[in-house]
Amino acid sequence: MRTLLEFEKPIAELEDKLIEMRKLALENNVDVSGAVASLTEKILELKKETFANLTRWQRVQLSRHPDRPYTFDYIEKMCTEFIEIHGDRSVADDKAMVGGFGNIDDEYSVMFIGQQKGRNTKQRQMRNFGMPNPEGYRKALRLMKMAEKFNKPIVCLIDTPGAFPGLEAEERGQGEAIARNIRDMFMLKVPVICIIIGEGASGGALGIAVGDKVLMMENTWYSVISPESCSSILWRSWNYKEQAAEALKLTAEDMLSNRLIDGIIPEPLGGAHLDPDGAAAIVKAVVKEELAKLSKLDPQERIMARIEKFGQMGVVVE
Repeated sequence: MRTLLEFEKPIAELEDKLIEMRKLALENNVDVSGAVASLTEKILELKKETFANLTRWQRVQLSRHPDRPYTFDYIEKMCTEFIEIHGDRSVADDKAMVGGFGNIDDEYSVMFIGQQKGRNTKQRQMRNFGMPNPEGYRKALRLMKMAEKFNKPIVCLIDTPGAFPGLEAEERGQGEAIARNIRDMFMLKVPVICIIIGEGASGGALGIAVGDKVLMMENTWYSVISPESCSSILWRSWNYKEQAAEALKLTAEDMLSNRLIDGIIPEPLGGAHLDPDGAAAIVKAVVKEELAKLSKLDPQERIMARIEKFGQMGVVVE
């Protein structure tokens, strides 16, 4: 059954009317093509108007939509072949962080790395709701070094509510693992493309988000803290999450205007959850386009441009 967000309900009601109209016309052998065309146009206009004027909180809701494609969904639709690689060779295989080699149209052999959420309760528990432990970030770094060894580009798909904040994660060096990833990603000799496909929260996202190109899908967010957590700190309640989302300026447009990302990847009208195949096709086209550009650059040139880009973030000249 399709999950509807509050602002999607008016559109869904019209779509249900359209289905009912077509069904009645078929049963009674009546020509209602004019009415169907008019209602279809009305639905399209309402969709365009609704999704062109979404609030920041509504973008956050879309990024968390349960039907939204996750990392493995994109990999499956983008790759002709994929081989998953497990383990950090030290502690465990973190199921929240996944990765492996994939072929894109037999043109590019790419190391994919990303957080994976679950579709049902059992999967969410296994994937720890997409919140990696330190071994997840160490696995990610191991895969990055492997990609560098074999001269393969890296594509990171980011979708996490944050790194796991448990006591055991801190005891095993959560902060150190993320910091090491950030440091070492600056020096990778191969092209690195990072794409926020859902939630991009705090260091949990940044641990695999240092790249030559950092892109965000249209209905995603990227911030140091979630709106709920921000609300609970400032107002001692989650009830002000909408105001927090506005204050955080966490949408793709906000990030681009602040020069914290390099571009926005458009989604099919209504969001990626309504057309996962279309969303994956758009992402694949962007990845191929960016890889074609980055592959022409000298490795040292890419590294210096990467360092300069991130070094300029937050610099203010008065």
